Amino acid sequence: MRKSYDFEKMKSRKDPYAKRLKKQITIRVGIDTIDYFKDMAEQTGVPYQNLIDSYLADCAASHRKLHMKWV
Repeated sequence: MRKSYDFEKMKSRKDPYAKRLKKQITIRVGIDTIDYFKDMAEQTGVPYQNLIDSYLADCAASHRKLHMKWV
């Protein structure tokens, strides 16, 4: 390793992981749903927002379709 580095000469480049970044959105989610994921977060030690993101990512990856029955 060098004793010092000259960052003035360093060239910048785009982040190769930029496409994988998360985007903040605002959605309305039922209280029961949030409570469910918060309880699961306490059991697993994983933040509830990460659990929701993981679940939605799994649904998207497996092309899971929602079957709704209107009464």
